[in-house]
Amino acid sequence: MFKQLFDPATWTYTYLIADEATKEAAFIDPVNTHLDMYLNLLKEHGLTLKYSFETHVHADHITASGLLRQQTGAKTCVSKFGGAQLVDIEINDGDVFTLGEEKIKAIPTPGHTPGCTSFLWRDRLFSGDSLFIAGCGRTDFQGGDSGSLYDAITQRLFTLPGDTLVYPGHDYQQRWVSNIEQERTTNPRLAHKTREQFIDIMNNLNLPRPRLIDEAVPANRYCGLDENERTQAMKEREKNEATVSFMMQSGGTTGQDLVAMAKQNITEVNVEMARNLLKEGDITLVDTREESEFAAGHIDNAILLPRGTIEFKLSTIPEMADKSKPVLIYCRTGGRSALAAQTLQTLGYTNVLSLAGGFEGWNK
Repeated sequence: MFKQLFDPATWTYTYLIADEATKEAAFIDPVNTHLDMYLNLLKEHGLTLKYSFETHVHADHITASGLLRQQTGAKTCVSKFGGAQLVDIEINDGDVFTLGEEKIKAIPTPGHTPGCTSFLWRDRLFSGDSLFIAGCGRTDFQGGDSGSLYDAITQRLFTLPGDTLVYPGHDYQQRWVSNIEQERTTNPRLAHKTREQFIDIMNNLNLPRPRLIDEAVPANRYCGLDENERTQAMKEREKNEATVSFMMQSGGTTGQDLVAMAKQNITEVNVEMARNLLKEGDITLVDTREESEFAAGHIDNAILLPRGTIEFKLSTIPEMADKSKPVLIYCRTGGRSALAAQTLQTLGYTNVLSLAGGFEGWNK
């Protein structure tokens, strides 16, 4: 499922992507003034919002990411170079995010700002303020750099297949979509231009200062939350961390409590979805049970990595070297795998799935 949404006040495009089977969804660059519309869309289509992606810290509108997290529990995702606070996931080069069987890949495209990120889904590129239709983002504020933008566009975006569709963050003539071939050959700022020529063009644009920059940038550094909302969010996060720490130190928590808390922060998949993912082949399967359990029977092609040794053995497993590659973890019933999934996320793995029901559910 795909929808392109438009904010006429700031000429901003927002994108909704969802997996039809699991109903997991993500927004790219949501605008705070349309929060109710987004929530209604999710409800109308029975979607669960998993991620809210930002292509960068915006200067022309305020994001709805923080508000969407409060309303839906979705994780806010911004480049680690974006300078944003209260972020759930800091995006790295090549990170791949999953919505059911749909995959969204992050491509760093710095230049408009140091933390600009484009996202590739299927044959569609969401280029934010890096590449526009017949243009590109400005580079004269927020740490912008014309040379970096030229390099990012020509080396990371123009090398994509020519028929890749380009969906920009803005268009001031309400054009909806372009493609890589069109921009590579006809974009007036980039086509047939050397790096030096491009820098000269950008240095002489003489554009007016964005109207909302003094309001938008400070707010977007905190996921769009105002001062009261961000204070409350910080208190809530500190409270949750303190609660977990106290329970661990006082012995007032059980294994079931830990599993329940872990499951609030990970993604579980059912057996049918797990079988489909394994059939595709582009996923690492990990068995977190003990060696004796593994020897008694396991899912084909699974790698044995007992939960108690994960932190120590990861570096010895070549299949786990790429932290953006999808990983499916299972145990006997789903408890240990939930804890293991949480551990992997803490260690920087961005696409970890836990098999609900575990090996027992697999064999039913």
